[in-house]
Amino acid sequence: MKRFWLVMLSLGLVLAFSASAMAVDVKFSGSFYAAGMYQDKTNFKTTNEALYGFTNTAAPYHTGFVGSAGPGPSTAFYYQRLRVGTDFIVSPGLKLVTRFDAMERAWGASRATRNLGSGPLGTAAGNDINSSASTLESENIAFDVAYVSWLSPIGMVNVGYQTDGAWGTVFGDDDNVAPKVQFITQFGPVAFVAQAVKFKESSYTSKNASAYADADIDKYSVGVIYSVNKDVSAGLLGYFARGAVTRATGPDYMYDLGGNNWVPSMNGFEQKFYVLNPYAKAKIGPVTLQTELQYAFGKFVDYDDGVGTTLPSGDIKISALSAWVDATADLGIAYFGGSVAYVSGDKPGTNNKAEGGLTGGNAWNPALILFNFDRYYWAGALKGYSGTQNPNANMNTYAATNDGGMTNVWFAQGRVGVRPIAPLDVMLAVSYAKADQLPQGSVPLLGISPGAAAADKEYGWEVDVTGTYKITNNLSYMLGFGYLFTGNYYKGMTNADVEDNYMLINKLTLTF
Repeated sequence: MKRFWLVMLSLGLVLAFSASAMAVDVKFSGSFYAAGMYQDKTNFKTTNEALYGFTNTAAPYHTGFVGSAGPGPSTAFYYQRLRVGTDFIVSPGLKLVTRFDAMERAWGASRATRNLGSGPLGTAAGNDINSSASTLESENIAFDVAYVSWLSPIGMVNVGYQTDGAWGTVFGDDDNVAPKVQFITQFGPVAFVAQAVKFKESSYTSKNASAYADADIDKYSVGVIYSVNKDVSAGLLGYFARGAVTRATGPDYMYDLGGNNWVPSMNGFEQKFYVLNPYAKAKIGPVTLQTELQYAFGKFVDYDDGVGTTLPSGDIKISALSAWVDATADLGIAYFGGSVAYVSGDKPGTNNKAEGGLTGGNAWNPALILFNFDRYYWAGALKGYSGTQNPNANMNTYAATNDGGMTNVWFAQGRVGVRPIAPLDVMLAVSYAKADQLPQGSVPLLGISPGAAAADKEYGWEVDVTGTYKITNNLSYMLGFGYLFTGNYYKGMTNADVEDNYMLINKLTLTF
């Protein structure tokens, strides 16, 4: 009997050692934050807008901007998010990368009833703003990332749902997730990247009984990065975007001057445009310099019949620009710096050309109130009279979101910080913002909403004070106060007064 068991054990060991190896290593990383926010006002109004004889009821352009609403109340709540990344390392150079978000919700608050994002032409059909899942799924648990990463003899190949939208500096970046195929390789100081991204698939599947054959949204990009050394680098990304969800039977819109309203048309169109995206970074002694630029050109609306129904009729070109320059001098116990940003707005009256459409990105949060994606995501848009807000509603069928950071803006900021003790960082920032173009709220281009009508360009001045204390290497606590001197842009087309606003935020962040 002993011989029998000895033989069986030996056979088991032989089979075990000859079997193909499963995941030989698993690595975890991630973060958790819990934050509390108090916002003094949820809009900039002081009184009922209807008293000034202006109400926004036209749809779909002004959907959600009901002009008769009065001053908004204050709001105070806590919120949190757990993010866990797991790498299953199968063998050297081959791994499966996954990431999920869990319990992304406000404490004790009502659960979401829709996605916090928008689909083509302002519909709510897309996923969450920065997730491959829905907002409802993220409030429980949602897998956002899952892809295979293979280090081949000629470069790295990544296939599956991955993060997308980041390039160069933080300006213009979006914390998005999308299915794509990515190839990265390097020759000395030069790195190359190529990507094919699928944002929307409209073909017939078992879960989507679609009549469309080619109503997809895709992006194809190539980029190059040259690194002089670890302190100096520059790169150029170029991509082609094609949004065809509104082709053939897809609806577009025209403006009926007589009825002062939107009416549907059945002239199909698609978007086909290009973006050039150079950047540069340099660290010279204690000074860090960064700059990035985006230029979009091509067809923002390309009608199937070449005519369409805009005023005047015909295709719509795009020529949009965004740029950012940032400098910071770090002197150890103290630092100071500043930023200047520009995002072109759509010019009123140029109905066959879109000058807007680019944004500052939702990953760049230069202030606590204005242009802060976290505040926007958790507390909602801050609106004035006549439906004014920033970011402005963006009906871009390619981006499919109106939540992508600052639009139509000139922005300048100065900041200074001190570190009186090693774990404490206190910073003061003063920011000023004004509109690039003065929106008139009439005949917005298909795919671009230039903003509700306004008589003044000034968004306002903002003063922010933040303090971050590093409790341990992995645990930090931030306390911030922001005050916005609200500009007259938010008066819209009324002569009503606008309210200043302020907010308090504290945030505990754990990384692992």
